[in-house]
Amino acid sequence: MNESLSEAVELPTTRPSGCPFDPPTELSALRERRPLVRMRFPDGHDGWLATGHATVRAVLADPRFSVRYELQHYPLADTGAMPQAMPGDMLGFDAPEHTRYRKLLVGKFTVRRMQQLTAHVEEITAAHLDAMARDGGPVDLVQAFAYPIPALVVCELLGVPYVDRDNFQRFASSANDLNVSMDERMAAFAAVAEYMRGLVVAKRAAPTDDVLSDLVASDLDEGELTGLGTLLLGAGLDTTANMLALGTYALLRNPEQWAALCDRPDLADLTVEELMRYLSIAHTTTRTAIADVELDGQLIKAGESVALSIQAANRDPVRFDEPDTLDVRRTAVGQLGFGYGVHQCLGQQLARVEMRVAFPALATRFPTLRLAIPDDEVALRHDSDIYGVHALPVTW
Repeated sequence: MNESLSEAVELPTTRPSGCPFDPPTELSALRERRPLVRMRFPDGHDGWLATGHATVRAVLADPRFSVRYELQHYPLADTGAMPQAMPGDMLGFDAPEHTRYRKLLVGKFTVRRMQQLTAHVEEITAAHLDAMARDGGPVDLVQAFAYPIPALVVCELLGVPYVDRDNFQRFASSANDLNVSMDERMAAFAAVAEYMRGLVVAKRAAPTDDVLSDLVASDLDEGELTGLGTLLLGAGLDTTANMLALGTYALLRNPEQWAALCDRPDLADLTVEELMRYLSIAHTTTRTAIADVELDGQLIKAGESVALSIQAANRDPVRFDEPDTLDVRRTAVGQLGFGYGVHQCLGQQLARVEMRVAFPALATRFPTLRLAIPDDEVALRHDSDIYGVHALPVTW
């Protein structure tokens, strides 16, 4: 039986003072009360909020919940009506369109192919660590390390000129910035799409050895190639960069965990999965029911949106022991930081390779790494869809 609308909650967004990594305290309280509760969205829509691990995963796996942008009610701000996804942006499509796009890409992002990139990622990482060592501290770890490594990797993989990276960084930041209007966010997206359109034309004329050139040879039209290329570029930049920066910050704030990684670089795999669980930088996503669905004893009606709190799900004590503790020796199987189901992050293996290389390399090279400013002066990205830090000054 449904809860009454009078009991609807608003999405908690304020993190507890003193710990920049913990989700809002109210999320835990809601999860303990019930893993699926009524929620009033900022635009006035009456939908749902899922906080339990099993509940969030069930929604992500259920094809009766749509990802189509135009059906969603945004959980973090009143953005007005959401536009339809541009052709090729498979994050905004259900089957069969999503299936078609994903089939074209899945073979290019296999575990084996991404592992083959490891040696090159190691070279890129070592070069940036060398530059840090030459320059000496303090440095902003975001600009010196966390951003350029995934940016260079994804540019080379796609066949995008790395010299244009500043434009992409501005795009990624603006597209996820909660302080700007939806029109401004879409304008930032459109600017990079226009750049990508020109690149698609160039690849058609003179293909090279990269993913974008491979896609140009497929049956996708120019609009689809533009949308898919724009999605891949944006998705490969902001998320991994923020995981590297915020992950390092979390490790430094937990010195025993930093010391463990310094002593045992072989903990890299476990460290990456645990940081994905503990930080959950893509903290909230949304699905909308396209049919009536009964879940956790509640009836979700067709047309109702469900806000999925990934951060609450990844801190669910039913799924993880001592979930609020960062433990790089934990086996965090089942963490939802990369999503779940058919829309699970396509580039997750690439992100894993980058993080599995970068974190232990940084710890091995700079075991005395520390913040160069007081802890409470670190500028956090409270104003973004993707949580992280704006800058992380460090020294050693």
